[in-house]
Amino acid sequence: MAMMRLRREDPRVVGSFRLHRRLGAGGMGVVYLGSDKRGQRVALKVIRPDLAEDQEFRSRFAREVSAARRIRGGCTARLVAADLEADRPWFATQYVPGPSLHDKVAEEGALSAADVAAVGAALSEGLVAVHEAGVVHRDLKPSNILLSPKGPRIIDFGIAWATGASTLTHVGTAVGSPGFLAPEQVRGAAVTPATDVFSLGATLAYAATGDSPFGHGSSEVMLYRVVHEDPQLHGVPDALAPLVRACLAKDPEERPSTLQLSLRLKEIATREAQGLVDARPTAQSGGPDRPTGRLAEQYADQRTVRRPPGPGTPPPRSNGSRPGSRPTPVQRTAPRSGGRPAPRSGAGRPAPRTTGTGRRPANPRLLRQRLFVFVVVTLLVALGIAAAQGCQGPARGLDRGDMRREVGQERLYAPPTGEAMADRHAGGPSAAG
Repeated sequence: MAMMRLRREDPRVVGSFRLHRRLGAGGMGVVYLGSDKRGQRVALKVIRPDLAEDQEFRSRFAREVSAARRIRGGCTARLVAADLEADRPWFATQYVPGPSLHDKVAEEGALSAADVAAVGAALSEGLVAVHEAGVVHRDLKPSNILLSPKGPRIIDFGIAWATGASTLTHVGTAVGSPGFLAPEQVRGAAVTPATDVFSLGATLAYAATGDSPFGHGSSEVMLYRVVHEDPQLHGVPDALAPLVRACLAKDPEERPSTLQLSLRLKEIATREAQGLVDARPTAQSGGPDRPTGRLAEQYADQRTVRRPPGPGTPPPRSNGSRPGSRPTPVQRTAPRSGGRPAPRSGAGRPAPRTTGTGRRPANPRLLRQRLFVFVVVTLLVALGIAAAQGCQGPARGLDRGDMRREVGQERLYAPPTGEAMADRHAGGPSAAG
């Protein structure tokens, strides 16, 4: 809310509140930013001098403040204090920081369907509390709705009046803002809670489109359109258009109640917010651009290679999932019958792949590690065998030499045969020798 410096004619102290800035001015008076001795900030409205001299207005104002004290709800600015007997009557409400809905839309554009529904649900809930206190706001419009950090707040009950009261302060003069008035207010008929429902529908249409549903023009033109022409809801989201149109019905009996509005708008806000959440992961994950079919298998293999297992990590599971994670769909892991795809490893070379089993290919790095271990073990075994054979070779040669010498000795000392004995007895050459 814009603040302005105090003017020379503005008071500096009203009641127990010290005034600091001007917050705005309206048909009933000027609104100031004030604070009490404890530092609590308030929005304090001082009634115009000409209205202060009107005894009928003072009486109505007193009944209005009495009704406003009974309002309980977080969506309204709480009434803090009021002085009905002062020369210029005044009342102070809780100060609500934040821009008005009018300024928000004017500066940043129309709100989304989810935001419009959320704001509308909060405002409907606030109106339920207002109407339960027997009060009709009668001037609900974007500039009277503040968007605080804790949610929207309804302010400015300056022309609020008890249910069933007339909307005319003087003959032919309607109280309210053209474009957001209900038809019964223009005609001068009695106001009811349905009057605020019409104004809420026009306010929601403004929040969704950035414009009044009855266009622009002079007060007379706007009031004529409100009574005789249908609202223009082009640009209102489809999820909200039927409900907004129902709120803008010419007959008050055909409009939904504030309680029905609150429940319905909460449903729409939840659904629209859920739709936004569901759409975000699709946009981030690629949606239709995500590989399918054979490209999906290659994509899965590339992700497997990019994340090699650490020391002591068991081989990949058959479904390609880790403990505690969701199982991988069968379409991504099952082999295609049309041929054998050539998945690529991180280096761009084809990785070995099994077929007919439904398993994903093993990690190439793990295969290389196994192959290296196998070669090393084989070499060690071969070296062990060769060393064993080298140690046994000299021993066997020595045994053979000993056997040859033993054989020679056996031949030298072999006992003579019968023929040799005969020669010796006969005195043959053997004996002579």
